[in-house]
Amino acid sequence: MKSLPDPLYRTHHGVAYVGDALELLQGLPDESIDLVLTSPPFALQRRKEFGNVDQDAYVDWILSFSAEVKRVLKNTGSFVLDLGGAYRKGRPVRSLYNYRVLIRMCDELGWNLAEEFFWFNPSKLPSPIEWVNKRKIRAKDAVNTVWWFSKIDNPKADITKVLTPYSERMKLLLQNSKKYYSPKKRPSGHNISDRFAEDNGGAIPPNLLQVPNTESNSQYLRCCQIAGITGHPARFPEKIPEFFIRFLTDVGDTVLDIFAGSNTTGAVAETLGRNWIAFEIDQSYLAASAFRFINRFEKEMVKSLYDNLSASGARGFVIPQEVVQPYLFEEMI
Repeated sequence: MKSLPDPLYRTHHGVAYVGDALELLQGLPDESIDLVLTSPPFALQRRKEFGNVDQDAYVDWILSFSAEVKRVLKNTGSFVLDLGGAYRKGRPVRSLYNYRVLIRMCDELGWNLAEEFFWFNPSKLPSPIEWVNKRKIRAKDAVNTVWWFSKIDNPKADITKVLTPYSERMKLLLQNSKKYYSPKKRPSGHNISDRFAEDNGGAIPPNLLQVPNTESNSQYLRCCQIAGITGHPARFPEKIPEFFIRFLTDVGDTVLDIFAGSNTTGAVAETLGRNWIAFEIDQSYLAASAFRFINRFEKEMVKSLYDNLSASGARGFVIPQEVVQPYLFEEMI
């Protein structure tokens, strides 16, 4: 097994490494990770500044990481992979690359599909422009597929950690179940018992995650502006990693993001008391991701932090626990 290089920076719970994830994975011990959660560059038609791979080569490229991910993942662990949809080049026809990733991961590489999730971003702009805005022959693409893979049939998971608030109707039912509900057999043949009216602390969430990606004035972006740099163009909204980290891990577990970008996953894991590891090939993006962990925003301090972390050969910076900015979680999805 190769050894990991010195990290670019570390916090109380995590470490962030610059480099190719495929090489860095080889430096991790067998069965040392509880959750691999990542959103790689998507297989888009046009090259983007964050380094997406051409559609034709994309599936093989993603699968090239799978063997090492499987090796480092504990038997009870999970691999959650967020993939955005895409169209075929020059045609109003959808690419099947994300489904090919799914099928080949299971059929060829032995993963289980524990469950499929769909991330609906209601704030996403209409795209692709040619088919939606100009010709008006397609609806806007606003849903990502999120594949939850596992090595065994029963990976660690606890849905009670991500319950959602009850609807107003359900709240009324819980207050006075006899008035609003009586047990009976439904037309489908299902028997609904009295236990349906028990207060379990919240409702079981569906596998459709409605999370707007509307970050515009966050701590991360404010610091990027102070430092005079552009933030990562494809940032993960906090609620996506929050959901899966709560659902699939316990405090003290280790979460790995192999395409960390602006390291939203690490920041959320830090606040939830999980250990985290971040891999990112672009040092400038990883340097700016340190902004997610600070609670001081003086201009000179922010600029100095970025300059030091983005410098050639920079390694080993420690963000002290006393300056870590806690991520303030709002209502769950």
